[in-house]
Amino acid sequence: MEELKDICRVQVRFSEIDSMRRVWHGSYVTYLEDGRESFGRHYPGIGYADMQRSGIYAPIYDIHIKYYAPLAINDVAVIHTSYVYRLGARLDYHYKIYRESDGVLCAEGETVQLFIDADGELMVDKPDYYKEWQGRYLHPAEKL
Repeated sequence: MEELKDICRVQVRFSEIDSMRRVWHGSYVTYLEDGRESFGRHYPGIGYADMQRSGIYAPIYDIHIKYYAPLAINDVAVIHTSYVYRLGARLDYHYKIYRESDGVLCAEGETVQLFIDADGELMVDKPDYYKEWQGRYLHPAEKL
C-alpha cells in the first residue's frame, strides 16, 4: 500500500508556552489534531466535517507521545501525519513533529480513534463513509 501522508505547518503561539519558555507537553495533543485536520482536507471523505455530516464520530481512544527536543515561541512545527491501516472500525495515525528551522525531530506520536454512532454507542462495523474512503485511497487488496 502506498503511504497516505500529509504535512502541515503550525507556528508556535504564546499560549502554548510553559514556565520554561518551551511548548508545554499538553500542547502537542493539539498539534496532532492539527495534523489530523490537515490530513482530512488532503484526503477528502475522512475529515471532521465528513463525520459531522454522517452523524458518526471517531473520538480518541488511545494516544501516545514521545518528546525528543523542545519547540519554543515562534518556532514552526512541521507535522507529518501518516494513516496506519488496521483491520476493523478504527482510525490509526502516526505523527512526527519537526522544528522547521533545523529539521530536528521534536516529538513522535500515535493515536487510535474508534467509531461511535449518533447515540454514542461503539460501532464494530466500519461506517459507510469510512468504507468509501478506504475504497478510494487504499490498494484493492487492503479494502477489508
